[in-house]
Amino acid sequence: MTGPADWLHERLLVIRCQTGDTVAFEELVLLYQPRLRYFLRALLHDAGDVDDSLQEIWLDVYRGIVRLADPAAFAAWLYRIARNRAFRVLRKRREPPHSLDGIDLPAKQDEDTCWSAEDAEYLHAALDSLEPEHREVLLLRFIEEMSYENIACVTGCPVGTVRSRLHYAKRALRYVLERMNHHE
Repeated sequence: MTGPADWLHERLLVIRCQTGDTVAFEELVLLYQPRLRYFLRALLHDAGDVDDSLQEIWLDVYRGIVRLADPAAFAAWLYRIARNRAFRVLRKRREPPHSLDGIDLPAKQDEDTCWSAEDAEYLHAALDSLEPEHREVLLLRFIEEMSYENIACVTGCPVGTVRSRLHYAKRALRYVLERMNHHE
């Protein structure tokens, strides 16, 4: 969603869904499914878990959209549902968290770094190596272009925590990418 017309269209779709319009719901699914799949895949890595989670998320959305008070909050609400589902799956797997404690993260570097198409593979691999909490804030901020406030709604954290996670996530991503470049 980039322009005012897109934002208005989405809000109208949500309102139509709240009145029981199944065509509007299908349109919302088509609008968000690819981005939501990418978000879940980055958190879960397993295609089966992603597909199962997507079905459950959309069922939760279908059942709960009538209770969404603010149609403008749909994206944050949807990603909150997706995040909760993904973290439930991760808890069931009982994967131990990977700590960045003790890792000497590099100092801040030039912000004008330009990414080429060839860097995409490295970027995805690097994202996969990050903690789920770091991956999610990076995806929500830079892929979904959410505000800090909306990310706070999705994650259930204060805005200050979102800013902190984003800061450390960017540093960790930069560190992983630099290590990958040195090992080529």
